[in-house]
Amino acid sequence: MLLIFRNISFVHPFFFILLLLLPAIGVWYYFRHTERYANLRISTLDSIKGLDSWKGKLRAVLPILRALAFLMLVIALARPQRTLKEEEIKAEGIDIMMVMDLSSSMLAQDFKPDRLEVSKAVATEFVEKRSFDRLGLVVFAGEAFSQCPLTTDHGVVKQFLSELTCGLLEDGTAIGMGLATAVNRLKDSESKSKVVILLTDGDNNAGYVQPKTAAEIAREFGVKVYTIGVGSRGRALAPVSRRSNGQYIFGLATVQIDEELLTEIAKMTGGRYFRADSAEKLEQIYGLIDQLEKTEIEVTTIRRYTEIFHNFALAALIFIFLEILLRYTIFRTIP
Repeated sequence: MLLIFRNISFVHPFFFILLLLLPAIGVWYYFRHTERYANLRISTLDSIKGLDSWKGKLRAVLPILRALAFLMLVIALARPQRTLKEEEIKAEGIDIMMVMDLSSSMLAQDFKPDRLEVSKAVATEFVEKRSFDRLGLVVFAGEAFSQCPLTTDHGVVKQFLSELTCGLLEDGTAIGMGLATAVNRLKDSESKSKVVILLTDGDNNAGYVQPKTAAEIAREFGVKVYTIGVGSRGRALAPVSRRSNGQYIFGLATVQIDEELLTEIAKMTGGRYFRADSAEKLEQIYGLIDQLEKTEIEVTTIRRYTEIFHNFALAALIFIFLEILLRYTIFRTIP
């Protein structure tokens, strides 16, 4: 019944007050029935046991048909309309390049299972929230390259994120190269807002582009940079060397993040620096960036109405017709 009235509104809902008459009509019908049909008193019913006919049992349908007809007429008077709602969405999206560190230190186990896996999971959740934005992905270690260009196909971005592993690039931390590569992807964008989210767990020790130079280029092209330093404070179990077969050897190492550099990069470009010393903190940081970089969305709602009161009026007529037909044919009585 609820599905029937989905997307239906009523122009004159006050007519539903008439439904309060149904109990009164029921009481009236009961007393009228008692007055009209006399009672026959006999000493015993044994002789007519089991003689109830199907007509007698189905005669109770007549008042139900009349009540349904009344109900349909009330609904028709309330003038039901089916509503078709259409939304036209015009979105001013933001172009966002995510820059992720793939140096071996991202395998440190101060985050469970490690920094890289947590960073990938949180970044994936961030991508899912940015419905109207173009997103891309740049990765870096000792060098940098574009893993995924700007796209609105967020499924592709999430697929690339899921496949990230350490060891794909020459080891090191080329922050300047990662940032410069992201800016190069954004510089020709016509979007009003261009953003880089740069995540790293170390200090710049590789690459031929200095981080500050890359930040100046970003500022020149109107690119805002949010920097995230990921890693606990103190010491953490992290790769300290590598065997000939490529397997990492873990040991306790001091967490070194150039927070001063990351803060300066963010400040130069109008962004902010965040320190994520736990998985929960990293989630909060991405959530805050999501709030800071709001996409402008203009929604135009168009509603179209279709009159459907005639369907209920027709149903009322059918119920009345059936009630009259049955009353004066199958259930006809002799006064």
